[in-house]
Amino acid sequence: MIIPTKAWVWSHPARILAFGFGSGLSPRAPGTVGTLYAWAIYLVMDLFLDSTGIALVVSLGAVLGCWICGKVGEELGVPDHGGIVWDEFIAFWLILLLCMPMSVWGQLGTFALFRFFDAVKPGPIKMIDQYFKNYNLVDRMDQPTRLPLWFIKGFGVMIDDLAAAFATLLVITILVRIW
Repeated sequence: MIIPTKAWVWSHPARILAFGFGSGLSPRAPGTVGTLYAWAIYLVMDLFLDSTGIALVVSLGAVLGCWICGKVGEELGVPDHGGIVWDEFIAFWLILLLCMPMSVWGQLGTFALFRFFDAVKPGPIKMIDQYFKNYNLVDRMDQPTRLPLWFIKGFGVMIDDLAAAFATLLVITILVRIW
């Protein structure tokens, strides 16, 4: 197992993205720090790109995220290493893409909701997370797949955060309808 260092992360583009431009190296709460970085980067993207451009970045980032998270997780020997925060980036960018424009307080509430769902992983989010953490091709030898295990594991890293994003969006939609 590799212990990621700043030099190791910055030595390859996939690692830079997987570790959220270094935010995943935070010794405390790397997922929260990664989400804060994602928030700041989204606000900068919003200055230069229209919603279609941001949607393209999020879409490509999600597809590439399966490769990025899978390969870097394979290198580390831990499929869902805590420092891999690209999944938080994509999930929070998706939330902001669908909710902006909103006040800073609305953004802060959205941030708090997403972090809650991502950290606590209630109900279906936990089931999704556990399914992919325990996914093993050896148990599925009778079900051939063309996808490499690292890609499936990378998808697993991404999908639970996208489920947390969906839960966040669901709560926001309900709150907007009530008020």
